[in-house]
Amino acid sequence: MNGNEIWIGNDHGGYQLKLEIVDFLRKKGIAVHDVGTGSTEIVRYPYFAQKVASAVSEGRAARGILICSTGIGMSIIANKFKGVRASLCTSTFMGKMTRAHNDSNILVLGGKITGVLEALDILDAWLSTEYEGGRHAISLGLIQEAEEALCNPAGWQPENLAK
Repeated sequence: MNGNEIWIGNDHGGYQLKLEIVDFLRKKGIAVHDVGTGSTEIVRYPYFAQKVASAVSEGRAARGILICSTGIGMSIIANKFKGVRASLCTSTFMGKMTRAHNDSNILVLGGKITGVLEALDILDAWLSTEYEGGRHAISLGLIQEAEEALCNPAGWQPENLAK
């Protein structure tokens, strides 16, 4: 696993914002593993969320980014994966706090609801903020306990990852 590499996935509603984010990350010297989609042609977001969320869940990626029109659908499916703490952020403060308090490992953005400059500010805060630990580790421990009881260890591997 390349700890500095960020996996990124999107649907048609997040394609344009993804282009801006990939450019931003590469200019910062951060490697990007882009799992698609590569156009504005209509696709189903769960397939792309699965690729990023399973990589984070299985330890093949330390962090990921998911983008759909609002970010809602991506965050719903991504958080079904054990160990994933996907956070839909619409402000820079949220980007900072989800790292500091929740140790978020997937940032979710809405390509149709968040402007490019705001999204890049959110991303920058998310990238540069460290997890505080301490009292926040208690809640994360409870989440981990719930995942152990509730999550299927085999995971979801859709047969057809068609777009």
